[in-house]
Amino acid sequence: MAKTDNKKNARDKRIKRIRKNLSGTTDRPRLRVFRSLNHIYAQIIDDTKGATLVAMSTLDKAIKEGEAKSKKDKAHQVGVLIAEKAKAAGVNAVVFDRGGYLYHGRVKALSEGAREGGLEF
Repeated sequence: MAKTDNKKNARDKRIKRIRKNLSGTTDRPRLRVFRSLNHIYAQIIDDTKGATLVAMSTLDKAIKEGEAKSKKDKAHQVGVLIAEKAKAAGVNAVVFDRGGYLYHGRVKALSEGAREGGLEF
């Protein structure tokens, strides 16, 4: 149990270190990523209002019914779909918040999908 606490505390420290330099505004909201063991979640947040503008995850029906097999492919698809939803909500540019995770694998796939969908980072 101590090892889990240390990993969580280390991630919390990374999140705080990242977030003191990042903030989502009305012009450029924050694209936040959360990665669990089986799923990946993405939210576009306006920190000035404290409101989530758009949210998407691998639990959504469009992803579950899609043809993507691997978690990485699903993360890419989440990125593309959140970009489409953001465009519909009037968001064109975002600040990327990786949530304390390394920028590789599923986190990288999600951000590349969002870029392909038309979001500017």
